[in-house]
Amino acid sequence: MRPIRPLKTASRGRSARGRTSPVAAAVAIGAALVLTATACGPSEDNAGDEPSASQPADDGNGNGKVKIPQDIQDRLKEHGIDLDKWKDGAWKNWDKDDWLREAGDYVNPIIEGLWDSDRMRDADKNPDRGVDDNDISGDQGVTDPTPEPVEAAALKTPYDASAPASGKLFFDGPEGSMVCSATVVEDPAHPGKSNMVWTAGHCVHAGAKGGWYRNIAFVPSYNNSGKSADELQNAPKEEVAPHGVWWGDWAQTSDQWIEQGGPTGGTGAPYDFAAIHVTPEKGSEGKSLEEQVGSALPVDFNAPAVPQIADMTATGYPAAPPFDGQKAFQCADKPGRLSISKPDPTMYRIGCTMTGGSSGGGWVAEGSDGKPALVSNTSIGPVTAGWLAGPRLGKEAKGIYGAVSKKFADK
Repeated sequence: MRPIRPLKTASRGRSARGRTSPVAAAVAIGAALVLTATACGPSEDNAGDEPSASQPADDGNGNGKVKIPQDIQDRLKEHGIDLDKWKDGAWKNWDKDDWLREAGDYVNPIIEGLWDSDRMRDADKNPDRGVDDNDISGDQGVTDPTPEPVEAAALKTPYDASAPASGKLFFDGPEGSMVCSATVVEDPAHPGKSNMVWTAGHCVHAGAKGGWYRNIAFVPSYNNSGKSADELQNAPKEEVAPHGVWWGDWAQTSDQWIEQGGPTGGTGAPYDFAAIHVTPEKGSEGKSLEEQVGSALPVDFNAPAVPQIADMTATGYPAAPPFDGQKAFQCADKPGRLSISKPDPTMYRIGCTMTGGSSGGGWVAEGSDGKPALVSNTSIGPVTAGWLAGPRLGKEAKGIYGAVSKKFADK
């Protein structure tokens, strides 16, 4: 993880849209809270190179090899984006004026073959940094003592048998190809046939000073047999992506994250969550993502309070040293509480040594109905990689989840 710069304390936050945010009244932690490099991780890669198998955009009449939904074509045109140029590399233009950031601006046309096995293996940049424990104040709301580190345990292989709903998220940002973790979740509009994924907000949107990341794709059970980076050299795509590559055709995160989030987390951290609807890069024999992997977790937006939770299990693909992002790990611990600012929801916190790349990974606990459910996701962690914190999912998260489900209810 890179060193972080402390934030100045402020009583009000300003939206990147130039108006005062109604949710930014929380006191900014005079600290350097960050999105976990414990969450998503960087290194130099070939993101600037041409895609290995870029395909021409469809003209809307089915003449191209990749079908671009009409609504995506229309949204791109509204912003002056030419589909063919985009697919030929124009997406690499990160000029601030062209970086779409508003909630309704999300566009993510499929570039077939972009995420080949080599590019997935080499992607390891983080859209976040680590937190300095000394910068976390205990006088804002309720913060329990820092938990003892829990050594991350390697997930039992094959991954699609031990944690079939878990996977790795790939996307591109200004610094190159990035990684996070994510989880297949149930879709109330399509019981048993979900195409929804849950992750962290900072894994889809850069927050107050940026916009939507690009080429967002989910790979369930990435590197299913847990091979090393060396063993994955020249590996066939079917080996690293046993259930295919699923592109995010829609994503939503909280207004709080878009307006207040950033590389150092800040007051957007308690709202650092996102829902993604996905579609297969190539045909999946008519199967949904849930049918393809054989699992989807329910999401509990009213999970028990910390004292009532015996333990939580976080799963992810840590990419910062000593990990390399190729293998999945888990941490199980009884959670404590972490308050970033008094007006905002208290976050869950567990001991865990996972590092960058684990961000967005699901936290599973016994839900309000007594059954296992996703109750949080990895959001922030310290430079020392001894713990992780995740938002408690409430009405804002439930609203995002419901909106994504509703958008595709008739499709």
